[in-house]
Parts: sequence; C-alpha cells; structure tokens
Amino acid sequence: MHVNTRRNLHSHHFQSPLSHNQEVSAFGEKGEGDEGDHWAVTCSGQYWKRSEKVRLKHIVTEQYLHITGDTYGRPIHGQREVCCYHSPTESSYWKAAEGVFVKPADSTGHFSEHDEL
Repeated sequence: MHVNTRRNLHSHHFQSPLSHNQEVSAFGEKGEGDEGDHWAVTCSGQYWKRSEKVRLKHIVTEQYLHITGDTYGRPIHGQREVCCYHSPTESSYWKAAEGVFVKPADSTGHFSEHDEL
C-alpha cells in the first residue's frame, strides 16, 4: 500500500496509455482492493536484501512491473510510464528506497544478521 494515497499497486487487462502494454494504477481504499492488487516478489536469494534489485510479477496476469522509455507531457512533464510487460527485462528490476524491512529469523527463531541500516 502506498503510504500517502493509501492505495494499492494494481494492474488488470487494460492497455497502458503510451506504450499499449498492460496498465498499472493505484487502486482500493485504505489497503482494501481486489485480486488485481496481488504481486509476487522475485529476488536472487531466499530473502530480499535491502540493497538487492527485485522484480514484481502480477499474480493474475503473470506480467512484470516494467518502466518504459515513454514519458507523459502532463500532469508531471517527463514522468516515465510504469506498466506491465509480458517477460522480465532489465527495465523490470526495482530497488526499494524506503519501507519497512523485516529481519528474517532462522529455523530456531533467532534473528540473523542484516544490513538494512
């Protein structure tokens, strides 16, 4: 859920306005939405490390969150289009800059070393 708008990252079977790939939008109210809000995180290891790039795959349509080279003229001039694309590419990697980071616990319940700070 996006903290400021309280909406979920959402996609569905509609074309994006610039690239005509699959549209991505913000949807729902206060975190409540529908199945179009479900995404799987794909990382290189068992855990997602803060410094690591990840991909987000839309569960329903099986497409990847992607950024195109297409830009909008308004409302924010130069803002690039975010959409979903049918296969993973270099433009479908994402890196977290902010958020809640969870320390993974080992099988005994002890927390392992981590580097989120």
